[in-house]
Amino acid sequence: MIQTPILRIVLTGFMGAGKSTLGPLVAEGLGWRFVDVDATLVASEGLSIAALFEQAGEARFRALEEDAIARLLTLEQTVLALGGGALESASTRARLLASRHTHVVFLETPLETALARCAQQSGGAVRPVLLDQAALAGRYHQRLAHYRQAHQTLDTAQGSPAELARLLLSSLEPHLRPQEESG
Repeated sequence: MIQTPILRIVLTGFMGAGKSTLGPLVAEGLGWRFVDVDATLVASEGLSIAALFEQAGEARFRALEEDAIARLLTLEQTVLALGGGALESASTRARLLASRHTHVVFLETPLETALARCAQQSGGAVRPVLLDQAALAGRYHQRLAHYRQAHQTLDTAQGSPAELARLLLSSLEPHLRPQEESG
């Protein structure tokens, strides 16, 4: 059930699903701000995501990520892009799904498509999860169950980013404005 009005949209999905590409387009279409959780962590910690994983370890990185998400969920008129593994945290999942006026959208794309997109991105080769190719498919499939708990799923395998952003905005438009009080 969609809580009206939606005051924040949270994009989730595996790396390469389109969170950082669609997020700014959706935010621009609404006149809202776009916030990327990974960029927020890089700015606050002064290290790249890869360096954070390497120096702090994944558990510490996930704790930092969880704290950042909790803080960012206080913002309104915001499109928030999560890191691909953020929903591995049960408390983050619960917080997102219970957050009033927050709409979580799973950007779904096949693993092969996601990896091809990552290979085309600058910095894609240094993504920590790409370093362990043997575990990559398992991690993708393990995360699908978490991603599928989102309020909405948008297939991002086909269509341009602009088309996909328009499709998402169109589907949410009735829920973005306060309902008129009947008098």
